[in-house]
Amino acid sequence: MKMKNIKFFSPEENQEKATRAEKGKQLPGGRITSAGRIVFPTATLEELALDTNTRFQVGTDQGKRKIKNLYLVPTSEESGFQLVRMGRGYSLPLELILSKNGIDYAAQEYVFTVSIFMYEDAPAYHLAVSTKEPKPAYTGKPRGRKPKASNPDETE
Repeated sequence: MKMKNIKFFSPEENQEKATRAEKGKQLPGGRITSAGRIVFPTATLEELALDTNTRFQVGTDQGKRKIKNLYLVPTSEESGFQLVRMGRGYSLPLELILSKNGIDYAAQEYVFTVSIFMYEDAPAYHLAVSTKEPKPAYTGKPRGRKPKASNPDETE
């Protein structure tokens, strides 16, 4: 009988590599409620090591009509926004700011992802706001060159 070539696996090959887990890791995030509150789940607060008593200055990109990025910079001033306890998480009430800057939170669902950046030698938080629904496919006029006709009947 002829010897078979068999490949055997080790238990280490059945475990996911650490580099794959880091690449697929989701950024912490939250959502914007239909009442105009930015909601941070407790898991997001723990992952970012956010203190619930911290006050924030809230800002956005200058010169933009619609909010796509929000920036939360911790401040010691009393005029800053403070996180408010809401259900199982915390929220920032920003109803008027969001509605005046193009976020229709009542009609559409918005989510955001949070990343940390340095602002004046202190950690601050960048919220990338996007809609929950994917962008609809383009159904307008096709652009570019017209495809060449490939009819077998036509000979030149």
